[in-house]
Amino acid sequence: MTEQKWQWLPYDRASAVWYAKRWAYGRNPVFYDYEHIGGDCTNFASQCVYAGSGVMNYDGDFGWYYINANKKAPAWTGVEYFYNFMTRTEETQGPVAEAASIGQLLPGDVVQLSFTGEMWNHSPVVVRLLRQPALQPADVLIAAHSYDADNRPLNTYDYVGIRFLHFTGVRRAIG
Repeated sequence: MTEQKWQWLPYDRASAVWYAKRWAYGRNPVFYDYEHIGGDCTNFASQCVYAGSGVMNYDGDFGWYYINANKKAPAWTGVEYFYNFMTRTEETQGPVAEAASIGQLLPGDVVQLSFTGEMWNHSPVVVRLLRQPALQPADVLIAAHSYDADNRPLNTYDYVGIRFLHFTGVRRAIG
């Protein structure tokens, strides 16, 4: 068995942000809108990250992909699954992120919020920083679905828990 070879690509933050701003108050007809069946926030975040990465991972339940409303990986729409896939340590295809501090955030990164402290509920996308590095949530502007927003200050959410995903690049299989 031959060892898989990888190409490391940069994450295109400008494309992720452009997509987030383009579709913050609309729905791209290529993707199903999960708004009324659990929420559309992580689906929207996945679309933005895909716009910045151009690579999906079709590894069944452990991947990160969207084919249609019924053929998608749990990580495409599930807040916790999205986090687990993006921060994975295995060398598999797709965008790669790391758990980060607020000061490491850049446009195109993703924030996750817990409204109750019992589970993670929301995945807005960073579209702008009012100060870099960001020192507090008021410095971070986001775009999101479910609670449709663009340029919304992060500190206007009522949350109990917060975590940050900083994208470091994209791994693509070659050969």
